[in-house]
Amino acid sequence: MTIDRRITKSKKALKDALISLMLKNDFKQISITEIVRIANVNRGTFYKHYQYKEDILEEMTDEVIDHLIQSYREPYKDQESFDLKSLNSNAVYIFEHVQQYANFYSLIVHSKSLAGVQQKIFEVIRTLVLEDLIDIIPTNNINKELLASYHSYAIVGMMVEWIQQDYKYSSSYMAEQLLSIVKMKYNNQ
Repeated sequence: MTIDRRITKSKKALKDALISLMLKNDFKQISITEIVRIANVNRGTFYKHYQYKEDILEEMTDEVIDHLIQSYREPYKDQESFDLKSLNSNAVYIFEHVQQYANFYSLIVHSKSLAGVQQKIFEVIRTLVLEDLIDIIPTNNINKELLASYHSYAIVGMMVEWIQQDYKYSSSYMAEQLLSIVKMKYNNQ
């Protein structure tokens, strides 16, 4: 089933409008009237797709997290076995993902309205580590739950640092750094 391009275009305009407004204002003070004005759509279009402005935010968050999962899994998605030592930084897409959704991630870091989303991203990455990677990481009697948390906070920490530095480095540089850190850690075991 394909979605009508007009629907996609209208929803994107509403999401972009909400993000641009949230970059300047607190979410609670943003009205639907402002959102539709900036999006250049009428209120009827808004209500055709959403009941509340929170619905836009929830849909955006879900889309970003779905893309985050795809980006995280990209280096090993079609492989039967995964060898960290042979992984190339060109296969690490998580920072490209962050750059693609830079305005959204900047809001996560700088807006009080999205404080819970940063924790949600941590939980998603932690779950991915536990489900997909924990069995290939040499643990040497290390608690797997704690190791997954360590990895997740490290990745989210690098993302937050990069965002706070206003994307000072390229996404490929960040991928290289992440991979170097991970390989250094496991080569020393």
